Amino acid sequence: MASAHDVARFILQRRGGMSTWKLQKLVYYSQAWHLAWDGVELFPEPIQAWANGPVTPTLYRQHRGRFSVDTWELGDARKLTKDEKETIDLVLQGYGSLTGRQLSLLTHNEAPWQDARAGLRPTDPSKREISSESMQAFYGALDLDENAQPISEIDWTAIGDA
Repeated sequence: MASAHDVARFILQRRGGMSTWKLQKLVYYSQAWHLAWDGVELFPEPIQAWANGPVTPTLYRQHRGRFSVDTWELGDARKLTKDEKETIDLVLQGYGSLTGRQLSLLTHNEAPWQDARAGLRPTDPSKREISSESMQAFYGALDLDENAQPISEIDWTAIGDA
């Protein structure tokens, strides 16, 4: 099985440097959509529901104190299978043009993050995990919803100041 570091490294190889905020959300969406499409986790590391959206603490410990990253020292993108790379490429195709702020706002409007933060104030710190089951259920249903709004048609003013 791949690790979150393998996924982060692959994303940076494909897209180049980006904010750590954006990288964290792209890793989250890669996990979520892999669960929805393939029914299995992309990586085993937990994802927590932090105030600014989903965060993989394992990755955070590596980039802590940095606003952006160009490369990822840990991990090996060659460990990813063809199917795993396809999932990540589709996530990058759909979400890759969004900013870290937009990705964060998007996650704040989706059930897996909201459910994990239930009862917390907006800025409360949290180590609550976003469960694989909640991601698989939410994004699996979204994938089947013929009326789901495409990312390219989102009205950002309706969900926050992006």
